[in-house]
Amino acid sequence: MKQNKKMELLGSAPIPKALLAMGIPMMIGMMISAIYNLVDAYFVGNLGTSQMGAISVAFPLGQVVVGLGLLFGTGASSYISRLLGQQKIEQADNVASTSIYGSISLGAIFIIVTVVFLKPILRMLGATESIMPYAVTYASIYVISSIFNIFNVTMNNLVTSEGAAKISMCALLSGAILNMILDPIFINIFNLGVKGAALATAISQAVSTIVYLLYISSKKSVFSFSMRKCRFSKGILFEIFKIGVPTLVFQLLTSLSIMLINRQANTILANTSKEYVDSVIAGMGAVTRVISMGSLMVFGFLKGFQPIAGFSYGAKKYDRLREAIKTSVLWSTIFCVLFGIAVTIFSETIISQFTNGDVEMISIGKKALMANGLSFLFFGYYTVYSSLLLAMGKGRDGFIVGALRQGICFVPIVFILPMILGVSGIMYAQPIADILSFVITFFVAIHINKKLKA
Repeated sequence: MKQNKKMELLGSAPIPKALLAMGIPMMIGMMISAIYNLVDAYFVGNLGTSQMGAISVAFPLGQVVVGLGLLFGTGASSYISRLLGQQKIEQADNVASTSIYGSISLGAIFIIVTVVFLKPILRMLGATESIMPYAVTYASIYVISSIFNIFNVTMNNLVTSEGAAKISMCALLSGAILNMILDPIFINIFNLGVKGAALATAISQAVSTIVYLLYISSKKSVFSFSMRKCRFSKGILFEIFKIGVPTLVFQLLTSLSIMLINRQANTILANTSKEYVDSVIAGMGAVTRVISMGSLMVFGFLKGFQPIAGFSYGAKKYDRLREAIKTSVLWSTIFCVLFGIAVTIFSETIISQFTNGDVEMISIGKKALMANGLSFLFFGYYTVYSSLLLAMGKGRDGFIVGALRQGICFVPIVFILPMILGVSGIMYAQPIADILSFVITFFVAIHINKKLKA
């Protein structure tokens, strides 16, 4: 009965109702996750600029971890939604089990390699000598515990693909709320500093894992996860990686963009004081976390859109798919406009929360946040179409569109602009890339909509 309700939600419920039922729980869960990232930054930022710089430098490692979960999770989710639309339940079950065990195995390899080469990796990510000790302390705990997050991200996508978005919301909420409680206790009361922030995150991610394991053991899922059902066959892996690899690359590009900003700060400002370089890295790190709150909420909502789009495309319900696209573009754009205007207006107040009075950090962060807030107005439109292409199983096209914002457009800009404008070039590289990505996506959207009408 429960399975039938989930299939009805994906295949026949009114689009606004289906999007709200699927998207809002994920959006809330992602919002809470983003908030606890901000809470981490708030408490650590008040310890000092170098400490704030440390978690900013380590942030790309977290994006790689999420990417490994998304490699199997998003790839499997897109394939599963299409399989469910075609009523191929047993094959969907095999794909789900394959993705879980595959992501854990690959995640374990990543963790071992990262721990062995941690210092060189942090230096490559832009850690200065003053930031390095704090970055090593934070990242060593954070990376080892990330095996929980890899499992959580994969499960997040799988349970969403079967229409059980509320389970993901509960898992994310439980971990996030616990993290917000533990941060001040470990950092301030126990005086553990950045080590306390890392421990709080590790414990919280483990709790989210327990929530997903309880869901699996309750037998309420459409899927039954088992090693016996793993099928590392060419066909299944091709379908998973066709969508999963582009998604992983998107996450790696996010890490690359942060790394390039940090390294450009080190290069362009080589003749200035180390304190100023730390202020730039910390300021841009704070901006990244604030904007990531808005982007994660959009991604959360579109996690609800993707299985509906994939199911409709698999079932050849093209009118339903077009309605889902139109509604998602409208709703996500309204949110992005409101969020973008809010962070632009209150940019100085927001950045001030992440430092204990560093004037340079506030000045740099304020200008960068204003620019990023204005360019965020286009983020919803861009993300709907990059998500749509992946949901339809069009991995190559989805990869190209998804790589625009922090890869194809961003990389040349972040190399060239700082040489011309200095620090301003670092601050405005991402907003300019955002606008270019929107323009290109607009023309891609016209082509997609013409094909769906036909």
